[in-house]
Amino acid sequence: MAENKMENRGPEQPGQEERETARGRPSYRKKRTLKEYLKMLRTVCATLIVAAAAVVLLVNFVFPVMRIYGSSMSATLVDGDIVVAHKTTKLGYGDVCAFYSGSRILCKRVIGLAGDEISMDEDGTVYVNGKALEEPYLKGKSLGECDVEFPLTVPENSYFVLGDNRRASVDSRNNIIGCVPREQVVGKLLFCFLPLPSMGKIQ
Repeated sequence: MAENKMENRGPEQPGQEERETARGRPSYRKKRTLKEYLKMLRTVCATLIVAAAAVVLLVNFVFPVMRIYGSSMSATLVDGDIVVAHKTTKLGYGDVCAFYSGSRILCKRVIGLAGDEISMDEDGTVYVNGKALEEPYLKGKSLGECDVEFPLTVPENSYFVLGDNRRASVDSRNNIIGCVPREQVVGKLLFCFLPLPSMGKIQ
């Protein structure tokens, strides 16, 4: 009876195809032409231009960015703070707003709305419609630079505004500023983002 002889080749070795699979198939990249690179560059530039335009529109028409000058709003806001505002003319009690005064933009806090009766004592206590105003944002009260007569009724479509630093602020207590007409309002200040230690919502 013939024996079936089997060739002993040892452990089976992977073939060439298997070795390539184990190592990972070589990848082939198609070289881009100059025309394709220019097309890609145009696409990237167009995207950046659209993004930049969107940012400019937001900053100018919705969320203007402003820098604080002076100390009239300290300690809430100090000289050098960079803030973001919401462009609106509709303000409420306690809102910190920006408004045009001549060629300047000033920042103050809304104390009275149209029709409100405003009074102040010699010690700087503010009364709105006969009720003393609680002002936790103040470090100290002061009558400040006041040359208007109290009680004062806020005109229609206007705001009575005061700086938080009552000793240094020139605001609606002074005829230089007076009550602020709604059409002069730039917006409501929302957020301080620079410098970093001052970052946070404006209260």
